[in-house]
Amino acid sequence: MSRQMIQQLIDAISDFHQDKSVRAVILTSSGSTFCSGVDLKEWQSQSQERDAIARWQEVALALCDLIESMLRLPKPIIAAVDGPALGFGLAMVLASDLVVASPAARFEVPATRLGLVSGLTIPLLAFRLGASAAARLALGGERIDATEAHQIGLVHRIVPSDQIWAASHAWATSLAESSHESIQLSKRLLNEMVGEALLMNLSSGAAVLATACSTESAVEGLASFVDKRPPKFP
Repeated sequence: MSRQMIQQLIDAISDFHQDKSVRAVILTSSGSTFCSGVDLKEWQSQSQERDAIARWQEVALALCDLIESMLRLPKPIIAAVDGPALGFGLAMVLASDLVVASPAARFEVPATRLGLVSGLTIPLLAFRLGASAAARLALGGERIDATEAHQIGLVHRIVPSDQIWAASHAWATSLAESSHESIQLSKRLLNEMVGEALLMNLSSGAAVLATACSTESAVEGLASFVDKRPPKFP
């Protein structure tokens, strides 16, 4: 997820928001990975800039804007996950309303191994799955498969990889046949009332994310990723 791609997604969701003919959105990917997170090579290059802290703040705000735009979209978003969803990729899955996954799906928060903080993924994990599951993934560093993700409520349906688009499209079609007003109000109730502190927590998480990026641990973690070597944290 480069900065350009993040902005393109924000723009696309804005277009969907205004287009009355769109009744549901499917978020998916091409290739064998749903999303491996942010572009760490791009992040590492930013750590060398003079105004690195300001740049980190801009990136964190852009990521937060994307997640908030997904949550505020009055139309349901279905994440069709075929392959790993790591870091911010998991955050986008959690910001979606419904999740269809293939057996190839994997979910993980690898930030601490890179000296970073998943400031947006953690609040979403706590909102969707509870603090215990958030701690397990964000601190424990475990990777869970589609079956376990279904058991804990992260994934709603599991289908074979060659059926994931068809299954997601069929679900979107079913949603489109429901009352648009009812869907919109139900999503608002879930995201703004049930999770009334979520948006505030996301803003706080974005600030922590930006702060963590300026630490020596983050600089070393990003450098080790680019150099393809184990990190040596201070």
